Parts: sequence; C-alpha cells; structure tokens
Amino acid sequence: MAGLINSLLILFLVFQNSCLGFRSPLSVFKRYKDTTRSLSNECLGSNRPVISLGLSDFALDIRMPGVTPKQSDTYLCMSVPLLVDDEAYVVDFKPHASMDTVHHMLLFGCNEPSSTENYWDCDEGTCKDKSNILYAWARNAPPTRLPKGVGFRVGGETGSKYFVLQVHYGDISAFRDKHKDCSGVTLHLTHQKQPLIAGMYLMMSVNTVIPPGEKVVDADIACHYKRFPMHLFAYRVHTHRLGKVVSGYRVRNGQWTLIGRQSPQLPQAFYPVEHPVDVHFDDILAARCVFSGEGRTTETHIGGTANDEMCNFYIMYYMEAKHAVSYMTCTQNANPEMFRSIPQEANIPISVKSDMLKMTHGYREGSKNTDESSLQQQPKREEEEVLDQDFHIEEVVDWPGFDLKLGQVSGLALDPENNLVIFHRGDHVWDENSFDSKFVYQQRGVGPIEQNTILVLNPSNAQLLHSMGKNLFYLPHGLSIDKNGNYWVTDVALHQVFKLGADDKEPLLILGMALQPGSDKNHFCQPTDVAVDPITGSIYVSDGYCNSRIVQFSPNGLYIKQWGEETSSDGARPGQFHIPHSLALIPDFSQLCVADRENGRIQCFRLETGEFIREIKHKSFGRELFAVSYVPGGLLFAVNGMPYPGETEPVQGFVMNFSTGEITDTFSPVRKTFGMPHDVVASEDKTVFVGDVHTRTVWKFTSTEKMEHRSVKKAGIEVQEVKETIIETRQKNNPKSTEPLKKEEKQHLVQQASTGVSFVLITTLLIIPVVVLLAILVFIRWRKTTVYGADAEHKLDSSSGRILGRLRGKGGGGLNLGNFFASHKGYSRKGFDRLSTEGSDQEKDEDDGTDSEEEYSAPPPPPAPSSS
Repeated sequence: MAGLINSLLILFLVFQNSCLGFRSPLSVFKRYKDTTRSLSNECLGSNRPVISLGLSDFALDIRMPGVTPKQSDTYLCMSVPLLVDDEAYVVDFKPHASMDTVHHMLLFGCNEPSSTENYWDCDEGTCKDKSNILYAWARNAPPTRLPKGVGFRVGGETGSKYFVLQVHYGDISAFRDKHKDCSGVTLHLTHQKQPLIAGMYLMMSVNTVIPPGEKVVDADIACHYKRFPMHLFAYRVHTHRLGKVVSGYRVRNGQWTLIGRQSPQLPQAFYPVEHPVDVHFDDILAARCVFSGEGRTTETHIGGTANDEMCNFYIMYYMEAKHAVSYMTCTQNANPEMFRSIPQEANIPISVKSDMLKMTHGYREGSKNTDESSLQQQPKREEEEVLDQDFHIEEVVDWPGFDLKLGQVSGLALDPENNLVIFHRGDHVWDENSFDSKFVYQQRGVGPIEQNTILVLNPSNAQLLHSMGKNLFYLPHGLSIDKNGNYWVTDVALHQVFKLGADDKEPLLILGMALQPGSDKNHFCQPTDVAVDPITGSIYVSDGYCNSRIVQFSPNGLYIKQWGEETSSDGARPGQFHIPHSLALIPDFSQLCVADRENGRIQCFRLETGEFIREIKHKSFGRELFAVSYVPGGLLFAVNGMPYPGETEPVQGFVMNFSTGEITDTFSPVRKTFGMPHDVVASEDKTVFVGDVHTRTVWKFTSTEKMEHRSVKKAGIEVQEVKETIIETRQKNNPKSTEPLKKEEKQHLVQQASTGVSFVLITTLLIIPVVVLLAILVFIRWRKTTVYGADAEHKLDSSSGRILGRLRGKGGGGLNLGNFFASHKGYSRKGFDRLSTEGSDQEKDEDDGTDSEEEYSAPPPPPAPSSS
C-alpha cells in the first residue's frame, strides 16, 4: 500500500509540474526559444507572437512566412495585425535579415492590406488605403538611435491597424539550395506616453530635368518653417543612379547650418546628425541634390522607374508631445536666389568605391550580367514616395453661406487675407438663347448685371465684408486673385478679361474687344479663366469655349505667345483642348495646369515655354472635369461634371497628390447633392469651397484628421532586463486569413501580455497540491483506522515522511519552485539585447491600381457640351 501511495503522490506532482509548464508564460517562452534554435529555416513570424516585456511594454515579431523567391529583384509582402486597440509607441526595432539574401526591407502601416494572402507579390500593392513607411533596413546600413523619451505613435483610434512587411530579394543566387527565408523585424512597443514624439520631414524635388550629357545639374528645395520648434537627430538621402551628393541645411538669418551630407550611392540609411540642429519658426530648411546626365542620351525626369530620378532628403526630428506633428513635407523652392550662397561643399561629390556601389545596389559578380540584362529589359519601379495624407474632406453642414441669395456661381477665389471671394451672375442666366452660331451674345439689350457680382465673405461665418462689380458684366465666368489682391475675371459674353482693384470701380486693365469674339492676338472667344504668375507677373488666359488655346501676356497686357489646338477626331493628344475651362498656376514648380473640361483630364505645362509636361486622367473623373485648384504643399483639388446617360461616375470633388497625380480623397455634400460644381478653391489649412452653377450655392468643406501618425520609424534605446512572456495569438488556421481578431480576443491578449503571471494563479497553483495531499492523507488515515486499526497510522506517517523528505532534499528545505524553474533547461532571466536598426529606400511601384493615369486616352465624342 505504501508503494501505491508513493506512486500516486509522484504521479500527482508530475501532473502538477506539467500543468505549471503549460500555464506558465515562462515555460511557453522557453519552448518558443527552443523552437527558434531547432527551426532555423522556418518563420516564427507566422505565429504572430506578442512578447510581454513588462506591465506596459511588449514586442511584436513580424517575419516572412518561409518564402523562396524564384527570380532576382522579387518584391514580396506580408501583413500582421497590430493586435492592440490602445495607443502605443514604437521605441525600437530589431531587424532579422542578412545582406546575403535581402537587398532591403520596408515596413508600412495601414488599415487594409492589399491582399489577404499569407504573402503576395508586391506588384499588387502594399495597402488598399494610404500607407506610411514605418521602418527601412538595407545592407550595411548603420543603426539609428532614438533619443531617450522619444517614440513614434501607432494604434489608437486613428493609427494604423496593420503592419505590412515588404522584402526586396535583389540577387537570389543565395537561394540555390531552395531554403526558405524568414527575414523580418521585431518591434518594441510601449503603452507609456512618451514626452517627445518623433516625426519625419520629407524634402522632395518633383520638377527636376537632367539634360543628356550635362555634367552638373542642381535640384534645389527650400521651405519656410512655420511650426513649433523641432529638434533634428537623423537624416537620409535618396536618389537613383545619377545622384552624386545630397545635402541639407537649416538657414537662419542668412547663416547656413549643415544638417547632413551624403552620397546617395552609399547604403541609404538614416545617419545621425553630428551636431544636433534645432529648427524654429521662420527658419528655412534647404536641400540640394547634385546630378550628372553623363552617359544618358535623353532627358531624365523625376519619376518612379529605375531610368527616372528622385531627389529626396529625409529628416528625423522630435517635438514636445503637445505640439507634435508626425509628418511634414516640402516640395517647393521658396527662394531660388538664396542658393547662390549655399556652401561649396554641397557641390563636391562624395567618392564611392566600385565594389561598394555594386554591393549597395544588390548585385554580385557572379550574377552581374544576368541581373543587369533583366533590369534593362524590365526596369523595376521604385516605391513611389508620395506625400502621405492624414486627413479627409467633409462638408461643413452649419456653413451659413449655403443659404446666400446668389445667381449662378461661376468663380471662386481666396484673397491675401484668406477671405472668400465669389463671382456670380446675379439675375443673368447662360442658356441656349444666350449666343448665336458665331458666339455673339444675343441679350445685349438687357444690359449689364445690376447687382454686385463680386462678393467678399468672411470664410468662417459668411458675413459680407465687401461687394462690387455692378453694371460691369453680362455673363461672369472665371475669377482669380493675384498676390497684390487684384481681381482678375473673365466675361464670356463680352469675350474679355478684366483686372480690378479691390476698391476700384473701374477696371485697371482690359484684354480683348467687348462683345467681339475672335481668335487673334487682340480677341478672345468666351474666355474661361485667368492666372497670374506671382513671380514674373505674366498673365495666362484660357480661351475658351470656342477657342482651344492658352494665351500668355506680359504684366501690362502685351501679347507674348499662345499654345494649344482643337482635339483631334481620333482622340485627345497632349496640348489639345476641348474647352480649357479652369487654370491652376503652380509657382513652386513653374507649371500651369489646365482643366481640359470635355476631355475629362488635367494637362500641365511649363510656364516659360508652354511645353507639355504630363496629363492627369482618372476613370472616376468621368467625361468632364470642370475646375482645378492648387494648394502649396503639393495638393490638387478638382471637381467633375454630371455623368452622361448610362455612365455611373458620380459628380464629386477630388484631392490629388500633385507629384504623382494619385487621387488621395474624394468629397461631396451630405445635406444635398452637387448640381454642376463649376469652380473650386482651397486654402493651405485644407478648407475647400465649391461654387455650383445649377444650385446657385457655395459649398464649404473642411479637413478632419484621418490618421494621426505618418512617419518613418527608426529607433534604438536599451530595453530593461525583464522577464519575457510569450502570448500566442488565437487566429484561424487558414493561412490566407488576416482578418483582425475580435475585440474581446485582443483585449484578452493585451491583458495577458501586460499583467504577466497572476498572483492569484501562483497562489492557487501552490495551494491546490497541498490541499489535495492533505485530503489524500486524511482519506488514507481514515481508511487505515477503519480497516487495520492504529498500527496502520504509524506506517502511513513513516511512508509519507520518506516521500516528503525526498522532496525537501538534503538541506531539509521546502519545495522550491524558483529553483525548479531556474534549473529547467532553456530558462533564462536575461532580457532583450540592445536593438539596432538600418534603413533603405523603396525601389518599386507601391500601387498599380485601376486609378492610375491613362495617358493620352480619350472617351468617345460626347454630346454637345453644356453651356456654363
């Protein structure tokens, strides 16, 4: 019987230890580490482990799920959910990649990955919504350290819900053995609020042209800084193969202070700012990229393919949390003259050894010819570095201007004080009786509009501040305002362009002959819009409904040149128009963009020459695009027309990235619907006004934050040594599913990760075996007493004592669970080592969606255009 008792007790204790091993996060972590050692070629990231690093810190492991690329220059993507609902801060990154297999890695944040597959070809894109580059790693790139107390915000109500990992396998000769790759990155996150918030400032040239054979070409970028102080601590440069050196500076009171200078042909990492630089309100941030066109036979433009170029200067900074802005951009040259005094070092190339160049671009000697040939045949697109949008445009439903008593609203503009200026037709209407077949106005006998046609409103409350323009116009159309506050308007009935002072009753300048349509230097035919260059004062007129041209005049009204022609019967070609309806002058890039209305597109031209640069055309525009407006900082706003019968594209407003032409947002009213939105204007704070001809209304829209955080995540602070607890996420076994966990499941995971081993659990595990043991002893004693009498009680006590003695050991101490786990194979109290990061750049088109530009395409000939 004693042997039976011993066996039962030993079996119970073994069962107890098994339970402890199953329930203890330390035991789970031990098995996780053992698996890591034994499965070197498998990907732990496929299990989506969340690793507790204490009460407030945790780590997220993101790995490729065992992939084997089939050809060089393969880009593969995979996604991982964030798994937490609360706002968190990324404070460090630990890359898991080898330069022998991986050219570079990029980590994006978004709310909806482009695919639900376990992994996919990145040609499908990274995200369906807007994505942010959170982290970049490249071969041989040095680590970037985040200062103490600085973090990048993620998650929460507005942050990214998914991470998407993109890995570029440049040379696949390392995969001849068909092994599986599990490169990736481990993120260290914390729920503790950081006093300083890190962010990214991107300086990017978008209009540089490198002539063939030109030895030195400079691309300059400069912007005034208009925010709270920021402190710079790292920088990164990026060009393609023609870049020689990129330099960035802070300019204060004419003094140039170097932020960083590097060759873009070296590993494109984030390098520390040697002498930390602070930037204050009204400082200037300036950058220069130096290119050489030697060896090229054609012009090289800014673009996304390997044969194009890029000029980017990234700055990592931190700000006080209460003033923090996560992402800022500069895409203009606010002061070209200042670059005459740029330090000479900015034009001194940094030499790069040939072996370093080959290594940087990811090619080995053995595969050089094959890979280069492949690249020439099928050049890979770079990940387009677009301006991330963190807002959404929505109607201001309590805008009182909606109820103004207006005529047909034909033109809108903002004056230098940011007041809204409206140009409307009063009691006059443009209809089928307004003109004859030769475009001569037929209602002259009615006389000019007796109401004030130009109204100046407070943009906040629609209060009327000023009005003018009575008895001057017959059919108002376009309106713009120059830098001095002068109004420039067109009248399609008079076939004229007028310059008006804000307080003048008579025009300061008139172009065209009253009521006389024509197509020579002195006549217009229903001119639609006018734009004035703030730098040169040159005047540009879109002419118009019955001419298809852009006419340029000197500041005092002398004819200079014109360009454009009617649309061909076989389709719309560059420089051809079918009603050039609206103009947007982009002084930052010396471009003039035209809303080519009946061709449903935007065409952009060089101001100096009228040379065609590019077309922006999307299916969602429909057949008509009425108006276009530019906002400094790189945004285009536009409105389209009503769809033709049988077509489905809705009438709406569009927000576009000027650099790429990509539609980043659309907007429309919520109270009613657009009738015929005729003009659009937007301010730098992304307040948008739309003038509607049919509803005789001015709609107001404003921006609301959509994503608080858009910045490249680079980090490196030491992690305190803490016990690590692995929490395995409960996901479906289907490898193609990446749906977020249910809220209850995520809360359960976070609770486990943040709480660790519960005190109640430990107490219960310690008490249960004692209670069970006592119960067994009591039962056996009772049984023995009943069956054998008092003699058995002595035998039981002796037997039990021997068993407990073995458990106590020679020292006579009690059962020591700490020693048990400490002696358990694989257990360690050691925490994470110091983490390091490296950076690279994207080299592939991120999104090749259906809304890409459709160059030179044209719809079938439409019905006769509507008059407005």
